[in-house]
Amino acid sequence: MKSIQINGTARKDFGKKFAKAARREGMVPCIVYGGGEEKAFCIDAKELKQLIYTPNSYIVELNIDGVVEKAVMREVQYHPVREQVLHVDFYRVQEGKPVAVNVPVRLTGNAEGVKIGGKLQLSARKLTVKALVDYIPDEIVVDVTPLQVGQTIFVGDLKMENLTFVTPATTAVCAVRVTRASRAAQ
Repeated sequence: MKSIQINGTARKDFGKKFAKAARREGMVPCIVYGGGEEKAFCIDAKELKQLIYTPNSYIVELNIDGVVEKAVMREVQYHPVREQVLHVDFYRVQEGKPVAVNVPVRLTGNAEGVKIGGKLQLSARKLTVKALVDYIPDEIVVDVTPLQVGQTIFVGDLKMENLTFVTPATTAVCAVRVTRASRAAQ
């Protein structure tokens, strides 16, 4: 899995007043928890954009005042009107313990149903998986070549070694939908 390094500075003051002051300075209040004590810190909002506004999932190497910790982004809170990032939660990655992460889905191949006029539809852009950090892939590759018109690939149909899908097995990943052109071809 890809990793990204982000620098932060430890926070000593807490509360609404100090969080607003940090946001005015272009910083985002954050916290890292799990497997030890919680650490509150701030990250520059510009540095955080490369982590949030991307379809990829990353293992984040947080450098908080010289101390480096591996974590995954758990939750992001946004301002309801301005879409400004208000707060970010990180979950500490521990050796030997599985972690749940959202992994992007990539479709490959040319579906048989598309060749006769059907429309390929991606229903789930990301799937939640649980595994040790070493076994988490950069993306989940789904081959759609055998799909006919009206067929669907579900999460339960996907099999990967050393990986458990947290997303329910009945969730549709992709499907070839019926169109007027495909009805006329049948």
